[in-house]
Amino acid sequence: MRFFRTASVILPAFALFAACGDPSTVEDKTAETGASEIAALEFIAPTTSDADLDSDVAPYVLARGAGPSRLSPDGRTVATRLSLTGTRQVYVMDAQADDPKSTLQQLSQGSGVTFFAFAPDGRLIYGADNNGDERENYWIVAPSEDGSSWGEPELILPATENGFRRFGGFTADSGQIVYSSTERNGEDFDIYMADVVTGEARLVHEGQGGLFVEAVSPAGTSAILSESVGEDSDRLYVLDLQTGQRRGLSDPDPRANHSDAGIRYLDDNRIILATNAGQEFAALRTYQVNSSFQVGANITREATSDIDAVEVCGDTIVTARNRDGFSSLHLQPGGTVRGLPRGVYSIDCADEAVLVRVSASNVPGDLYTFDLDDPTPRRIFGSDYGELDVNGLILPESVRMPARDGVDVQGLLYLPDSTMTPPPIVFMVHGGPTAQARPSYNATVQYLLSKGIAVFQSNVRGSTGFGRTYVTLDDKRKRLDSVRDLVDMLDYLEADGRVDTSRAAVMGGSYGGYMVNAVLADYPEAFDAGVSLFGVGDWVTALEIASPALKASDIIEYGDIDEPEWREFYTEISPIAKADNIRVPVLYSHGAMDPRIDKAETEIMVRALRENGVRADYILFPDEGHGWRKLNNRLFYERVQAEFLEEVLSE
Repeated sequence: MRFFRTASVILPAFALFAACGDPSTVEDKTAETGASEIAALEFIAPTTSDADLDSDVAPYVLARGAGPSRLSPDGRTVATRLSLTGTRQVYVMDAQADDPKSTLQQLSQGSGVTFFAFAPDGRLIYGADNNGDERENYWIVAPSEDGSSWGEPELILPATENGFRRFGGFTADSGQIVYSSTERNGEDFDIYMADVVTGEARLVHEGQGGLFVEAVSPAGTSAILSESVGEDSDRLYVLDLQTGQRRGLSDPDPRANHSDAGIRYLDDNRIILATNAGQEFAALRTYQVNSSFQVGANITREATSDIDAVEVCGDTIVTARNRDGFSSLHLQPGGTVRGLPRGVYSIDCADEAVLVRVSASNVPGDLYTFDLDDPTPRRIFGSDYGELDVNGLILPESVRMPARDGVDVQGLLYLPDSTMTPPPIVFMVHGGPTAQARPSYNATVQYLLSKGIAVFQSNVRGSTGFGRTYVTLDDKRKRLDSVRDLVDMLDYLEADGRVDTSRAAVMGGSYGGYMVNAVLADYPEAFDAGVSLFGVGDWVTALEIASPALKASDIIEYGDIDEPEWREFYTEISPIAKADNIRVPVLYSHGAMDPRIDKAETEIMVRALRENGVRADYILFPDEGHGWRKLNNRLFYERVQAEFLEEVLSE
């Protein structure tokens, strides 16, 4: 599917209402002995006010940069996702202009863009859902003949109630798209092709569970599919787009990942990818995709870090490597690319031109380009810092430490400047669980640092980026070992002495929100407050109603909730079963449109804590899904969260 050590002061449950707007209520239905009890659950209703824009945290939220970005096939145009209007929209700019940023044009409208991609002929497709419900409409927009302007977007594939979609690619003539969708039964991802003019779609192949299009062949006759067999692993198939027949391409290794770094066709019969099949870390490998497919040897030697991005740029392979969360960029042939800020890189290319997006702790999102014959990066888009002093933004230190059972765990430690005494600390736990805390720009982190509060972004066991063994160490019955890691990390930092662990809070979203609930319940003396965003309270219900994409990968990670063994296990370890142990204040929040974790998971925890007299503030966003996309909601939430954390961590 991510204060005071001794006695905590229990504050009134609705202490923030005066600052945040009037409390509202929702109907909460709980079944007991066959009856349905309806009770009002008070929550904080988001508002839009000058207080949000005038708050100390607002400048950190308003510092913005380029989001995911792509190069057009001719290398002349860059498309990027920006939030200039308060929602995520697609913009294009002239990559070859003296000042590309000055040529920005907005292409999309609506509640927010989820993905976009160029067609071989230069048109651009994008998806947009309804306030985070993840059921996408597909739109296409075309440039003028000289490329100086763009037309109006045309809706080619309307959203459907059961249609959770994943875009795959275009055919070579740009006439059709290939994608996966659950619209047939609302559960399984099937493969479809659709005409980009008429929107007429046909079912090519019926799938089961998570089946996704990773690449379409240059001739448009076949596609590479990945099938989820766990949060971090997959199997590969080649699909004949005419007959709908598929055949296996990768060996059935239940913990191998082949697709996270991207899969690229070298020609109609060869693909290149980064895989950890048969080894700890992902290395480059080629596959033959004809009827007697063969797996090539590693192109790069196995190392102690993953290749996490692959692009084919003419005759050169461009890769990004991940070590402790920091990226490095490499050319084969050609060596290492220098001159980029230290942070996290994503890449794209068009023939000999390469585009690099850089996100770092002090860089919200910069774009660089270079040519392969002169790999000197040129910045074409710089982040907008507004009122922030970029020199005041702080970079983290990678810290490794042993857990009590000898497993080495890692995290990123941010220390505020000019603190005379050890500062309080906020632990941040990523979602996933198969994800990784990396040194990207984070408004909350930098704001807390400005207030003299340290931040530790933890990569407990089960995180990606540290080898395929590490990612399995929280599977199934080992679930609570990762929760224990948070306490071991806190103890290590206490011995380190640079932070004040007697004033420590823990926060996280999605799976991280579960981790907050779990560590506060299992280790009630460890942390002094919690912030849980759209997290799991009851694993049984969460796994039963998970969205199709999550169900497709949950069984290896969690076990099958329909089997009595796992139902009993998750009933016992769910935070709600131990909620009586939580005695510290917690800030909860959820989006009403969330298709991944139902808001009932948050509300069950809020109710349990309040019934025990424990402060449990609850923010409910009616127009958000799994995370906050809209700027006004982000400003509101960050202000409330900042006030909460400063209050509970005050001396």
